[in-house]
Amino acid sequence: MLRPIVAGLVLTMALLSAARGAAEEAVRVYAAGSLRAPFTAIAERFTAEYAIAVRFEFGASGLLKERLERGEAADVFASANMEHPLALARQGKAGPVVLFARNELCALARGGLSITPATLLDIMLDPAIKLGTSTPKADPSGDYAWEVFRKADAVRAGSRVQLEQKALTLTGGPSRVQPPAGTSVYAYVIQQRQADVFLTYCTSARAARDAVPGASVVTLPPALSVGADYGLTALNSAQTDKALKLVLFILSADGQEILARHGFAAPTRPGQ
Repeated sequence: MLRPIVAGLVLTMALLSAARGAAEEAVRVYAAGSLRAPFTAIAERFTAEYAIAVRFEFGASGLLKERLERGEAADVFASANMEHPLALARQGKAGPVVLFARNELCALARGGLSITPATLLDIMLDPAIKLGTSTPKADPSGDYAWEVFRKADAVRAGSRVQLEQKALTLTGGPSRVQPPAGTSVYAYVIQQRQADVFLTYCTSARAARDAVPGASVVTLPPALSVGADYGLTALNSAQTDKALKLVLFILSADGQEILARHGFAAPTRPGQ
């Protein structure tokens, strides 16, 4: 299934290249914030190999999609879901969309909480526990958290409403928490006790745990487990040749190895 999509990307970019002239210097990438670490490493390797610079705009995928819909120019869009790039493709603003990485939701917990996958739902429902999430619609992480709440209702009737009502949408929205420069927003909200438990991507939770003494990462039990598929596309405003090289590099063995090293499931790697 991947080969026809990649072929579609190549054909789309070739047609765009024929219609436009020379490219600008850097490849402009709008990417989900959870991709900052692996994409920074990918860009370093890509630039070293092709002598092409990469300029990133990281943020909540839903907010980035809205900016692209309003006409901001970019070459590549890497979203933490498939829906946002597919929406741009349906609007005629982007080419074919390919699944390039997978993630899962985990719970990041402050130090001092005795918490396991088996007790996670009880703790999230505890009125004394501050439960943090990202913002639904603006950020796929928030949408995935709401999917956890929906699944919780099948485990314990009434859980969905309770969790939705108590959830604190601290990140991903227009009025999100602003941590100091260089500080993970998830580490910051736990350090500042704005949340006792925060539902976010496992990759982000593990990185935040390493920055917060005593914090832990809890895997969601199977009944609450939610996966995240990441979608990649080239915009119709793309600098075609350079964008194509970057897209193919992300899908290559080197690009997928970097994603896997940062904790993502890389679907083009054997066995993934």
